[in-house]
Amino acid sequence: MLIDLLVSALVLLGTAFALIGSIGLARLPDFFTRLHGPTKATTLGIGAMLVASSLHFSSQSERLALHELLVTVFLFMTAPVSANLLAKAALHLRVRSIAAIPRAFRDSANL
Repeated sequence: MLIDLLVSALVLLGTAFALIGSIGLARLPDFFTRLHGPTKATTLGIGAMLVASSLHFSSQSERLALHELLVTVFLFMTAPVSANLLAKAALHLRVRSIAAIPRAFRDSANL
């Protein structure tokens, strides 16, 4: 009973993060801001769902289900690297951002 509640809470949490990331992908105005939403929010969402899956299958069988945890570790290692590479490629291709430059950076760079 407690495991079922925990699994349900993790699935709902993962769904909420995935929804927030998807809304960010659809609503944010340019490439750099769109890159931020899905990489952060959906990574947490998928991570929560994978932990819920691991808990569910570990409680159903006699042994610990570790393959979901391995997928989670792989996801947490590769998502930031791929987002960084996408951002570097966009900078190399001189993709412009329409977001306002933060005041602290603008003052320090004399822009």
